Amino acid sequence: MSAPSLLDEPIPVLIRRIALPASIGFFFNTMFNFADTFCAGILGTDALAALSVSFPVFFLLLSAGSGLSQGTTALMANAIGAKEMQKARHVFAQALVCAVVIGLLLSGIGLLISPWLFGLLGAEGTHLRLSQDYMNVILLGGTFFILQMAVNAALNAQGDTKLYRNFLIIGFFANCVLNPILMLGWLGLPAMGVAGLALATVIVQLGGCVMLWRGVRRRDLCREMPAALFKPDLSLIRDIVAQAGPAALNMLTVGLGIFVITWFAKHFGKEAVAAYGIATRIEQMVLLPTIGLNFAVLSLVGQNHGAGYFHRVREAWKTNLLYGVGLMLAGGALLFLLKDQALALFTSDPVVLRHGSDYLGVASVTLAAYPILFVTVFALQGMKRPGYGLWMGLYRQIIAPMIVFNGLAFTLGLGSWGLWWGIGLVTWSAALFALWWGWRAIHHPERLKQKDAKKEAA
Repeated sequence: MSAPSLLDEPIPVLIRRIALPASIGFFFNTMFNFADTFCAGILGTDALAALSVSFPVFFLLLSAGSGLSQGTTALMANAIGAKEMQKARHVFAQALVCAVVIGLLLSGIGLLISPWLFGLLGAEGTHLRLSQDYMNVILLGGTFFILQMAVNAALNAQGDTKLYRNFLIIGFFANCVLNPILMLGWLGLPAMGVAGLALATVIVQLGGCVMLWRGVRRRDLCREMPAALFKPDLSLIRDIVAQAGPAALNMLTVGLGIFVITWFAKHFGKEAVAAYGIATRIEQMVLLPTIGLNFAVLSLVGQNHGAGYFHRVREAWKTNLLYGVGLMLAGGALLFLLKDQALALFTSDPVVLRHGSDYLGVASVTLAAYPILFVTVFALQGMKRPGYGLWMGLYRQIIAPMIVFNGLAFTLGLGSWGLWWGIGLVTWSAALFALWWGWRAIHHPERLKQKDAKKEAA
């Protein structure tokens, strides 16, 4: 089976072909998490709290897997664009080696530190026991989470997002079936409680590894994968880590950013914290149609940058930006009109509703900033410039919020309203900064390639 050409077909056609399946897949991925939350709710408040307190450790695994996937996709796509198919296969094999090593290392560290971390976050008694029950199973299968993302990178590099979409859809339904069986002990199995939810997730990830691996091997690029390719190559591993590290750290800044916002929100009461949690879930649902654009621009820019087709690099970036901004201008208008009705689906508390309505009102004019930011970061990743995203993440999630939130909410006395507008101002400033930075890099990629050539020669 041959992969679609990303070097000569019209860019808008390719964007739709890549982005639409990815966005559909991540809708089902979001529903996967909702299903786990719903099932945990059946077990009680302690089970729900166990899933919440486990998130920081879980997020570490996801960040490592996401970074490795992005870095591998960028390197493979550039190699494919340059017609260096053997190099692309070698990168893929070494990425799989990295995935196994990183997965085992992080799982071991997680098993050691999770009891301390859960205690630091206030878990004790039944809450602490359930948190450890859930996380221990996740960590024992942690390698599968990272491995399936690494395998999928080979598909992304070729512009194929359909198989991963199919896995996410099948995984959602499989999870819905496995959750009650393992959690409640149906079919004669022992009732495992929250550990059953974790085991269902691990089984789905293992199934994803098998499904995606079989799909990759059916493609021409990776049909032949001799064992010699898997022998650790320190030079190539360094290249992979150089691309994956900043991307993973950039994702970690998102977790830190959530912590920063929550820390500021708690000063305005638990209602403000609850409103932030509910409102961001609604906001994320509106953003779902743009997620596929990130994968589209990464694949398209990667292959065309590797081939030296810089005019197509620019077209891919600009077209994805236009699609993203257009979708989110429409999404923002819809969110503003329906924000109160959407919030009412989750809570009837008038204080929470007021805070949530204020937040979503700001979010409705902020949504268009996100595709500008993310599409540019992924485009630069495709040009093998992952450091840009990390610096933008540090600015948007940590540096600017500490100054702007404090200034608006406390110094000027604007309270929670100042916090919500602070999020909007920081996001838009980061997006405009990314736009300027991206314009310079993407409109002069020849200079960047010349710099790379000089570094390699040195």
